Amino acid sequence: MTPQRTIHVVQGEHIVTDDPQVVLATILGSCVAACMRDPVAGVGGMNHFLLPGDTGVATADSMRYGVHAMELLVNGLLSRGARRDRLEAKLFGGARMVTGLSDIGSKNAEFAERFLKAEGIRCTGASLGGNQARRLQFWAVSGRARQMFVTSEEGAAVETQLRPQIVRPPADAGSLELF
Repeated sequence: MTPQRTIHVVQGEHIVTDDPQVVLATILGSCVAACMRDPVAGVGGMNHFLLPGDTGVATADSMRYGVHAMELLVNGLLSRGARRDRLEAKLFGGARMVTGLSDIGSKNAEFAERFLKAEGIRCTGASLGGNQARRLQFWAVSGRARQMFVTSEEGAAVETQLRPQIVRPPADAGSLELF
């Protein structure tokens, strides 16, 4: 068996792969990562964006914006043989990391959900909102996703497996609900 290979997806990046041994990984706070795949074509990918909209002008910073990041991910999948009608997605992130400041995390999450709906891409699961950072792993070909909430008190991570449902952790969550 070929050993698993991890590729880290940082803010402003997207990665598309057809290698079943590749695990895409990232850390999210208020940012959102969309994990998409075409199960028939055997191709998938992940993006990681910081802000929901964009100015309409392509710049070196465009990948920081959700609109650009989502379009690049979808187009990257299509260029590798995926079909739009078979795409499925999972969304992660969008936490409110600092109380009292603008809640960019919820804006990112709302944007990602709206984008999928507008594009007719089926969302098979999500973990959005709350107030904890997440470590995320996505096996792009199989569609398996694993997230670990990072607790601020302990600096530890609690692992969860994603089932096909939308879960929004309560804002005052002191404990973690596994799903």
